Amino acid sequence: MSLTLESAEKMSSAAKAKAKEIGVAMNIAVIDEGANLKAFHRMDNAWLGSIDISIKKAKTARFFDMDSGEIGKLSQPGQPLYNIEHSNGGLITFPGGVVLKDESGTVIGAIGVSGGTVDQDHEVASAGAAALKS
Repeated sequence: MSLTLESAEKMSSAAKAKAKEIGVAMNIAVIDEGANLKAFHRMDNAWLGSIDISIKKAKTARFFDMDSGEIGKLSQPGQPLYNIEHSNGGLITFPGGVVLKDESGTVIGAIGVSGGTVDQDHEVASAGAAALKS
């Protein structure tokens, strides 16, 4: 299954609803299996600097098929992926990028969110990803 525009918009809507619920303006990026931008939304008053971060969180998750926060754990000093954030034109290795999988477990893309704390970003990205399954 490929990620459709309808699915990307559904996830973005769910992420925006969660962001509104917690009171944080977010940038929300959805990418497909090839790491191409499928949908992007910048909520009113979301930080301009978070536009690039949201896209890079999604790409980081897709490039390595794991949530960006998991890459962050592996990229700390002394860990096996230390300094990986300098590869691929720059990665974001803290929470807010979530891998998207179809029913069979095949990776079909990722969602990246930025604009709040890393915990808020992950919460909003996870809410968007959960909409794929509903």
